[in-house]
Order: sequence, then structure tokens, then C-alpha cells
Amino acid sequence: MIHEIIPTNRKALRLNIDTPLYGSFAEIGGGQEVARHFFQAGGASATIAKTVSAYDKRFSDSFYNNNKQGRHVSEQRLVKMLNYEYKEVTSLLSNENDETTFFAFANTMEVLNYTKTNKSHGWMGVKFQLTPDSEPNLVIIHIKLLENDAILQQSTIGVLGVNLLFACKYFHDSPTKFLKSLTDNVSIDRFRITMMRMSGPDLDYIDNKLLAVQLVKNKMTRSIMFDKHGNVHQPSDMLYKKNVLAFRGSFMPVTYIAKDILNKSMALFALDEDYELENTLSFCELSLNNILSKGEVDEQDFLNRVDMLVSIGQNVMISDLPEYYKLVDFFSQFKMKKLRIVMGIPTFEKVLNKKYYTALRGGVLEAVGKMFPSNMKLYIYPTKRNESSEIITSDNLIMDDDIKLIFEYLKENRFILDIKSEMINQLHISTRKVNKMISSGDSSWEKYVPMSVCKIIKDRGLHKNNNTN
Repeated sequence: MIHEIIPTNRKALRLNIDTPLYGSFAEIGGGQEVARHFFQAGGASATIAKTVSAYDKRFSDSFYNNNKQGRHVSEQRLVKMLNYEYKEVTSLLSNENDETTFFAFANTMEVLNYTKTNKSHGWMGVKFQLTPDSEPNLVIIHIKLLENDAILQQSTIGVLGVNLLFACKYFHDSPTKFLKSLTDNVSIDRFRITMMRMSGPDLDYIDNKLLAVQLVKNKMTRSIMFDKHGNVHQPSDMLYKKNVLAFRGSFMPVTYIAKDILNKSMALFALDEDYELENTLSFCELSLNNILSKGEVDEQDFLNRVDMLVSIGQNVMISDLPEYYKLVDFFSQFKMKKLRIVMGIPTFEKVLNKKYYTALRGGVLEAVGKMFPSNMKLYIYPTKRNESSEIITSDNLIMDDDIKLIFEYLKENRFILDIKSEMINQLHISTRKVNKMISSGDSSWEKYVPMSVCKIIKDRGLHKNNNTN
């Protein structure tokens, strides 16, 4: 079905005159850009009960944050704004019209300052009813603004706000339409949505993990993160001043080898002098290509992989960053401390292959320069080609002479470190081999996966059919 793009002023007018929505707009930082559209469209008195722009931080704190704790541009502040405004609207007006459905719209945005030295981003959300006297629903998004002009950023905020409120009313029953409509009348190169969460009596059918991966697929963001409980988080909040270890794989299924890679990597990380356990996160990263089937997200397969990783206590990251140097560059944009990437020998061989860097003017040398900023180290896990072959580490890996010179420099300066493993008898067992065992009905697969993963595979019948990838 073709998606009809409705002009922003028509969306605002339709909400004003054709819906029983009535509520307040609270906007901090970027001005009253969203409310302005509703005033200009006409018929605003049927939608707007109140608008407020608590621009001074002291006023903002007096309304929404009496304990004076927390950042002003944060999810925590947005939720306080929504709760405050929604409570005020419903307590004052709920008895006046039985047909009215109430809402509170809020955003807290940081646009470019005069010297253009800050990073522009913010939070936007709606708390709303779809039927009178019902419990409210909640939609929250985090927005990264990409324009290099404050006026353009304010324009983007205004359009996105109208799109969001319109989608809450008209596309709440279709997450696909909901997401697509957010880009109406505003180019995707002007913003990114780095986190989205939906909840409430009319939205509980939505799995926020699937919603998040659709954001990546639709190129509305480059990466989405889940914590070890499967909850969606905004990357900059999750990574702020953290040490990070990232391990890329297909994780279908999660094996004992994968678990050993993570454990041994964290143990090596812990040898750093300033290592702090409580300030260190490990991520299992899935490339978008791993969870696409014929161009579409295989939803159940995706959820199976995430649940397996969560079952062994791992944070999960989904990205559309195929090259490792792009993955490192993604992490480097956040105010984090140290970064460690871990990979096995087979993957490391591909990273060293010059054919993957022909699009870069500097070839593999440019890729290496981007992949190894000063806070980054690469951990290499050993492998065996087959059960009887020798163990291969970075010490006996065969490589071209010119690549070897680069490699030796990195290793001499401890940018590359080897991981030691005692799992000698399983080093030749890859995830792909275990997957084939499961698909072919070979029950020996059970000895290669953790018990929690084995339980998920059996409970969901993945060992009885041929649907693993």
C-alpha cells in the first residue's frame, strides 16, 4: 500500500478539527515549534488547553523537578514533564466533557548554540488516551539533529512533533505506518531517531525490540541497543563514560565458545590499571544482514537471538555498520572511556583482507587508522581449522608482507592482544557448524551450547525444524 504523505499544516488542522484530542504542549530548549503548527493551522482552541516553554532551567525545575536532580535534556526529564502535564490536564478538565480524550505532548531539546560547539539532540513524547476515561498510552523517542543551523533544527523539531502526535492518533494500530509517517515532510538526512519506546493499553501488542530493529532497517538510525534484560536504551545514555567491549557475531545459536570469548575478553580487560567492573559494559553486536530474510526482518529469528544473548546476561546491539572501522567510529562519537573489540581468527583474516577497502582512498592503511584510535584495542581469540589441526593465533597467522608490517606495529604497541583459551577441544566448532547440527537433527549440538540457550531452542522447537539461518 502506498503511504500518503499529508502536509504538516493539514495534519495539524485535522487533529484540531476532526479529533476529540485535547491537551497541553510543553516544550523546552528549542522554542514552541510544535505548538506553533497547531496555532497556525486554525481551530487550535479545540486541541490546545495550554502551552508552556520553561526555557529558564529554574522554571523548568520548579515545574518538573523539585529535587533538582538529573539532566534537563534527558528521558527522565521528559517523563516528568509528560506526567506533570497529563495529570494537570486530566485533573482540571476530565469532568467537563465525557467525549474528550486527553493528551500531553512534551519535548526537551538542545539545538545548536551560537558558537556551534554542542551536540544537538533531545527527547520527545506523547502521553495520550484513545478512548475517554481510559488509561493513557506512552510513546517516547530520542532525536539526534543533524543540520548545522539552529533555525533548520527548530523546523525539524516542529514537523517531527506534528508527525508524532498524528501517528499516535491515526497509526497506533500499525507500527510500520507509525514509523514511516515520522519522516513525512522532513528528509531523513536531517535527523536520526536513536531510541523509541511504546507502551500502554492500546500499544502493549508492540514488541519494542522489533520496533527498534525496524528503525535500523529503515535507516532512521545506525544502531539500537538493549540492556541485559531486553529493554531498549538510547546509546549515548548507555555508553556515557563507560568502558565498552563489543563482540560481533551471528549468535544463532550462542555457543560455549562465544561465552568463553566474552568471559576471557572481560578477564583481559580487567587487567587494565583503571578498570572498573561497575563501569564496564559488554555488547554482543548483530549486523542487520544477519537478521534479514529476503530483505525483511525475520522477527521470530531476531527475537530468538536476542533472547539467547539475554539468557547469558549480555547487552545486545543491532547495527547497519558492516565494516569494523565504521563500528569503531560509531562508538567513538560518544563520551565513553575505553573500547575493546573482540573477534576470532577467521574474522580477523577478513579484516586484514585488502579487497574490502578498495572504496577507501587510503585502502587498508586508512581503515586501520580509523579502527585504532588511542582508546581502542583489538582482542584476538584463537581457532582451529579442524579438530586435528594446530591452534592458530595471531603469532602464526599467515598474511601478506605489507599487511604484516602494519600488524607488527599494532601488536608491538599493544593495540592487538591475543586471548588464551582452555577450550582446545571446541576451537574448531563454529556457530555455523552447530547450526547445521540443529538443522540436520544431530543431537550432539546440545554439548556445544549453554543450558539456558539449549532450553530456548527446545522450548521453541528450533531443533525440530529447519528455520535457523
